[in-house]
Amino acid sequence: MALHPTPIATTGATHTAQQFRMMIKDLARGNQGVTTGLDLKVSALATPGAGVQIGNGSATIAGMVSPVQGHYNAYNIGVDSVPVSATGGTARSDMVILRVEDPEYEGTRTPDTDPTVFWQVIPNVSSSATTVPAGYSAIPLARIDIPASTATITNAMITDLRKVTNPRRERILEPYYAQNPLVEISGTSETWRTFPNLTMKNLAIPAWAATAKIVFTAGGIRLIDGNVFGGFRFMLGTMEAAEWVSIDDNQGTPLRRLGAMMMVETINLATTAGAAMRGTTQPFRSRMRTRAANDGKIGVDGATSFTIDVEFTEGPL
Repeated sequence: MALHPTPIATTGATHTAQQFRMMIKDLARGNQGVTTGLDLKVSALATPGAGVQIGNGSATIAGMVSPVQGHYNAYNIGVDSVPVSATGGTARSDMVILRVEDPEYEGTRTPDTDPTVFWQVIPNVSSSATTVPAGYSAIPLARIDIPASTATITNAMITDLRKVTNPRRERILEPYYAQNPLVEISGTSETWRTFPNLTMKNLAIPAWAATAKIVFTAGGIRLIDGNVFGGFRFMLGTMEAAEWVSIDDNQGTPLRRLGAMMMVETINLATTAGAAMRGTTQPFRSRMRTRAANDGKIGVDGATSFTIDVEFTEGPL
């Protein structure tokens, strides 16, 4: 029978385990992974030793044995510990996974007496491995790169491999229209400064955000009084963009205006500095500087506008 005759939640009907697995697959949109960026994080034991600990959380796991197997949901309450074997004379990489072994499709486990979802440490994986072996109904949680002759696992050895099943996203699109009077910077200092000298917008950063993908655009920047050489970027809270866009103009002394200048950068909010900003409201500022070769002035006035386009995305934290 190709079409199952009874949909989920039909009064008086009997529903199979497969129906629920297929519903989990539908709700997960066919994806798998941990539920939020904080779920099932692998870290060193509270007192580092021969194992790791796995935190609270839940996950969705795709069945890989059959195309009609569906998905499974599993959760961990509290902190669980998993032993990791010591290395001998050579280094070794192990992978910590969350695996399902459903006896309807594989293995000999009995659900009444045996766990059918469990942590597993796969030894001797590649030092660059990020995925579970083919055919496993499992998700990767972490890779542990263990030096030779080592029995104690530290956080420095752990590479986080978690992915969020369906990451949350939130986009903020904000304009900023500069006002008269004209403000200018000039000179050859090479020093980055907030320019214009104000907060353009205050942005609410979601507590779950792992990254902020930012497109920052300026139009109508005013140049005058000589060849202008400078730079343009942004600052979100305490985190300044690492990259910048060059203002490189050889048009001499006449008044002229730049068309759109655009820069794109991803800010990592999973860092220590980023963690301090998650769940708070932070100022967004334009940053500019002049270069050593600069002869002219960079100006912002009522004919200048800026666009702030930010997409916050959930990921491992």
